[in-house]
Amino acid sequence: MDEELRKAREKVDKEFTAVKESLGDLYVAMEALRAAGPEDSLQDLLGAVEDAAKKARTGGVLGSGAKSHSKAVKEWRELLEAEQNPI
Repeated sequence: MDEELRKAREKVDKEFTAVKESLGDLYVAMEALRAAGPEDSLQDLLGAVEDAAKKARTGGVLGSGAKSHSKAVKEWRELLEAEQNPI
């Protein structure tokens, strides 16, 4: 069980790192929106924010997003609980 628990924790850490990295794109998109002037296309800038937020949430093509992180945390906690409370 220790090896399985360790691998589950590594997955949690990996997914967390991927989400944090994808937040960089969201921050860039938000800054571009914040810095927009009256002649800039707010629709395009808001679209970029939405795309970056979706990528952070779902992970895009690779699937390492907040949703995957939540799943990894749930699996890790279940393994941790099973180890602490053996039947």
